[in-house]
Amino acid sequence: MTLRNRTAYPRMLALVFFFVIAVSLGSIAAAQVRPGDLITPENAAKVRMLVSPGAYYAVRHGMELRVVKPELVDWPAPYREATEKYSGQVRLGADHRTVLGYVAGQPFPLIDLNDPYVATKIMWNCALRPIATDDFDLRYFECRVAPFHPGAARKTLLFSEIGHLAQYDEIGRTEVEPMPVDPDFMKTGIWWRAAAYPVIAPDQSQGDGGVRYRYWDPNRADDAWAFTEQSRRVRRVNEVILSASPGLSTWDPDHVGGFAAKPQEYNYRFLGERNMLACVHAVHSPEHPCPADGGATVCPEDWEMRHLYMIEVTPRPSRIRNLLQSRTLVYVDSEAWFNPYVDSYDRKGELWRSQIYFMTYRDRPVPDARVAIYPFRREFVLAASSVDVQSGIATTCYLPGPDTPERECWYINMGAVDRSFFATEAMVRAAQ
Repeated sequence: MTLRNRTAYPRMLALVFFFVIAVSLGSIAAAQVRPGDLITPENAAKVRMLVSPGAYYAVRHGMELRVVKPELVDWPAPYREATEKYSGQVRLGADHRTVLGYVAGQPFPLIDLNDPYVATKIMWNCALRPIATDDFDLRYFECRVAPFHPGAARKTLLFSEIGHLAQYDEIGRTEVEPMPVDPDFMKTGIWWRAAAYPVIAPDQSQGDGGVRYRYWDPNRADDAWAFTEQSRRVRRVNEVILSASPGLSTWDPDHVGGFAAKPQEYNYRFLGERNMLACVHAVHSPEHPCPADGGATVCPEDWEMRHLYMIEVTPRPSRIRNLLQSRTLVYVDSEAWFNPYVDSYDRKGELWRSQIYFMTYRDRPVPDARVAIYPFRREFVLAASSVDVQSGIATTCYLPGPDTPERECWYINMGAVDRSFFATEAMVRAAQ
């Protein structure tokens, strides 16, 4: 045995021992909760090993969980059929980061936990997940910044509303023509286009917006532009800024909808798998501000035991530097392929922020929907909280908001937006 192996072997044993203990403790903790339990700050210790550290912070500060029996989450039929048709030709490239042969569906449906690149494959499955494959248009959603204040009335520090949060994918399309690939992809190499505009509230930001393009080429960074009504100018945004949040908000573009940074710019390490609590069958739409934590998050809501993968994400210094996050722990639902929570750590290695998602699984986003109705059940995000554990402030977005003019809010894979919506010129026109 070489000197290097002599030093690496004890570290490897320690790591294995740690995760064996963690999984064992998780199993013990799971036995301590059962359907019908209401988790509050008084009995929060029951779920310490069953949620992420960031979500546990929220529970200790008032966010209540109602434990329910687990239910199945299935994929939309077109996504499942695309997976069966195309996944056999997909592989990782020589760099073990780039996906080759991908057309549509899930790239790596057969997960082998002994695969040295299992973390990378899990993260690619998460990036090409079934929740929205072609396009989505999220309309008139609102966010509120509020401090945790258990038992007190909600104190809103900032209210914001955006007309559209939208995305158009050019590859992996399964429900709306052109399928499975937009011909434009062969010319531009754009994987997806995203936009958030126009800002409706607060008043001083009315008309502002942003547009972002992601490229399939692993060596090409995202392009992003921002428009402010005050300056009447479109300016290019540095990629590093996309992991930072503006003003009082605790959200940043790279952590909207789960971990959303460019996959090839990060390293991934598989930390293990565990049965943990997550909210995937939420019952309230619109969601209710949590009265127990001062309106910082939403509660009480249904949480159930889910089988999750845990991935440590760290930036590759050769690709991206000067991020505020030193590492991110991403939790991936092995059935829904979404992130119930994502914890980020600051440059000192201390827990900083946690994004918590409140999902549901049904054939429409709201019970009284008239347009956004699907022939099968699918996932919807009804609310999402970005919790800053260091400041005690959370930004919770409601999808839909309780008072918005657009009741249905979510339009997924309906052709509600096309490529023209994501031009900077369209963003500027919307501000007029």
